[in-house]
Amino acid sequence: MKSIYLVDYWVPFPSSEYGGMISVIAEDDKECFDLLSEFPQFDKSYDDRMMANIVKAPKFDLTNDEESRIVDAFLT
Repeated sequence: MKSIYLVDYWVPFPSSEYGGMISVIAEDDKECFDLLSEFPQFDKSYDDRMMANIVKAPKFDLTNDEESRIVDAFLT
């Protein structure tokens, strides 16, 4: 069963102080991470922090079979 993840995204100071929320449909934490790592704004130098945010992200089970994907991204 797939879930929608509401992942907190940030680029820490001193690189910037930008952040946001990314909604991802994925089967598990690893697939969510893989989808995010392909996202153009994903900064690979923060891989370890992103996985921690995925693990603690709110997750909501989906009742319909949905395609795994990034649904929406709000980034500042």
